[in-house]
Amino acid sequence: MNSLVLRIAILVSLMACSGAARASIGADMPWTTYEAEDMKTTGAVLGPKYAPFLVETEASHQKCVRLRAAGEYVEFAAQSPANAMVVRYSLPDAPAGGGLASTLDIFQNGKRVRQVPISSRYTCLYGAYPFSNQPREGKPRNFYDEFRLKDLPIAKGDVIRLQKTDASAPECIIDLVDLEQVAPPLSAPANGLSISDFGAGGKGETDDTAALRDCIAEAKKRRQPVWVPAGVYKICGDIQLSSDVTIQGAGMWHTTFAGDPALYGQAGKRVRFRLQGANIHLSDFAIEGKLNYRNDNEPNDGIVGARCDDSSVSRVWVEHTKVGMWVYNGGNLLVDGCRFRNVLADGINLCVGTHHTVVQNCTARGTGDDCFAIWPALSDQGFTEKAAAPGWNVIRHSTGQLTFLANGGAIYGGANNRIEDCLFTDISTGCGILVSTTFPTADEKLKIDNNFSGTTAIRNCDLIRCGGYDHGWTWRGALQLCMDRRSISGLAISDVNIKDSISDGITVVAPGCGKGQGILSDVRLENVNIPNYGLGADSRHGLWVRGDASGRLTLINSKIAGIANTSTNFVILRQ
Repeated sequence: MNSLVLRIAILVSLMACSGAARASIGADMPWTTYEAEDMKTTGAVLGPKYAPFLVETEASHQKCVRLRAAGEYVEFAAQSPANAMVVRYSLPDAPAGGGLASTLDIFQNGKRVRQVPISSRYTCLYGAYPFSNQPREGKPRNFYDEFRLKDLPIAKGDVIRLQKTDASAPECIIDLVDLEQVAPPLSAPANGLSISDFGAGGKGETDDTAALRDCIAEAKKRRQPVWVPAGVYKICGDIQLSSDVTIQGAGMWHTTFAGDPALYGQAGKRVRFRLQGANIHLSDFAIEGKLNYRNDNEPNDGIVGARCDDSSVSRVWVEHTKVGMWVYNGGNLLVDGCRFRNVLADGINLCVGTHHTVVQNCTARGTGDDCFAIWPALSDQGFTEKAAAPGWNVIRHSTGQLTFLANGGAIYGGANNRIEDCLFTDISTGCGILVSTTFPTADEKLKIDNNFSGTTAIRNCDLIRCGGYDHGWTWRGALQLCMDRRSISGLAISDVNIKDSISDGITVVAPGCGKGQGILSDVRLENVNIPNYGLGADSRHGLWVRGDASGRLTLINSKIAGIANTSTNFVILRQ
């Protein structure tokens, strides 16, 4: 796809979306989810609970099933044919940290078909942000991990059982199971240059870093795409991508770039695709990192966009990295159909001068920071030169779930950004959607001011079981407007449904009021529906304006149960 075609595609996407009236909500998820608490079980159903640092709170619907004795199980009947499975589970940590290893048996119609290794190596964080792996620090979080299986043919009506194997771990907790019908591996593009021709093993045993780098270099010379057949390719270092490079895999279930756990403690030995240039395209593969701690002084692994333009990332699955995708100073990008799972920080962050970028049909689950964020920071990755004007970014038709820190969708400044047609569920650690000036976006000496401007839009979104307890901010609303470092102006919030909020539905707060930065202005809430609230916290409201906030907002044709304005400097208008 050349840059002109990509620009047209993004423009068409934006135009199509802008005229929709209550369009479909969330990503197109080609799997069926089965909740453990709804299954037949010999274990114990836990929850619901909503307090922080509990395994139930981090679970879907805040419920899960605990299997303790060997032979205990959960069991369900498949509603439709499938050939792939994802299981979200939790094992306890070792007493001194580092995780435990165990196995889980998979039965199909009474016959054991797989025994799957499971581990808590990539879970279990403790203490204060950015956390540690030391149980003695208390305040546990990040309880869950997932495993995925393919080539497991399942017919409609087949009975699937997950059974605890033995006493190698004191318990195994099951949250949910996804069943999916996965397409066969894609065929090589007609003119693709295969990594196999450069000595790649593709078995996950040999280091294929050099083979991938050599294939990319040669493909760039020939102006051909890089073809990566089905297989597991061990990558132990940065993959630098300059302009006019395309990497095509056989599918996110079939082609995997995996890190080496023995080397992953070294930041320079991780799996990182670094995009720096224009007309770069990645599609149809998975990235499987091996990171089990968070250190914000180390560079991100996963996918990093470094001053990249007119590029795309499509149908890529990223797991066990620090972030799924981090873009700074990117322009006219398209991120489509990606899955970000079980990462230590953000699912995707559109940072610094990123502009005119679309994230669509993506899912984020089990993230350790915002699922989807737009943050026009001043600089990143050592670059301090003036970036392009940030804004006009869109997060649309995407789904965020089950964070262990922070929020579903977040906007921290910039011009005319939008979150639309999105679904956020089970955000028990913060907001479903946060609009905030918590992070710095201005520098007088550099004459940069990336605070909110134009109209920031949130529309056609559903927020279900959001508004949980943030360890640094106490309870947050399912949707929060937070004037921290700066005031906020120009918000259009429309066609938003907020249901079963764990605390408040919408909150307006101004921790920056002492600096004269607590003013909210030019804000409209239209067709906002909040039928209930306070699922897990007492004395909450559908809409609460805290006493430190100043300014006004206008309610239009909205149905909000329980409105409380405790500020003498704030006005709620109704039309």
